[in-house]
Amino acid sequence: MNPHDVAVTRLAASWLLWYPDEQLFERVPDIRRVVADLPKRTREPLEAFLGWFGQQDPLELAREYVTTFDMRRKACPYLTYWTHGDTRNRGMAILHFKQAYLAAGFDAGDAELADHLAVVLEFAAIGDQLTGDALLAEHVAAIGLLHSALESMGSPYALLLEAIVATLPEITDEITERMAQIATQGPPVENVGLEPFSIASIGVRR
Repeated sequence: MNPHDVAVTRLAASWLLWYPDEQLFERVPDIRRVVADLPKRTREPLEAFLGWFGQQDPLELAREYVTTFDMRRKACPYLTYWTHGDTRNRGMAILHFKQAYLAAGFDAGDAELADHLAVVLEFAAIGDQLTGDALLAEHVAAIGLLHSALESMGSPYALLLEAIVATLPEITDEITERMAQIATQGPPVENVGLEPFSIASIGVRR
């Protein structure tokens, strides 16, 4: 996919990974519009998710979201949880994300922790794509595990992860170099055996 399509896919998925509140409902028509122009490999899973989303009662959507992401650890959307669990080291790993955002001049806000997949995707889409690619590459195993967990649960949110996985970068020399640069700005991510464009119609989640 070209960089524009990758960015659109990531930003759409980022929005749809947020809690389904009034702000998200208002944005769904715009998300549908931009998704329609994506290539098949990301358009189809995103449209399938949007089809399911549009058929649900808002209260049921909220209940599904909480049940999926807040009540089950195996579907945790916080990437450092997969590498550090609920340990003291996880705070330092989250700082790793914050410092990468600050170095790129990106304000991630405070609605979620910096390692939430939705925040990382937004940064990769409209912040700094190379740094975003590096962060996603570092946590490709965690993203794959989350995808598998959602599939095993039969969750519609697995469709979003399917689209996200299609945008994961190949580990080029440039990405490897950026990963090394990020590591020098903060604590390195600890491995534990886990193998620019404008889209004003959607905007930035805050």
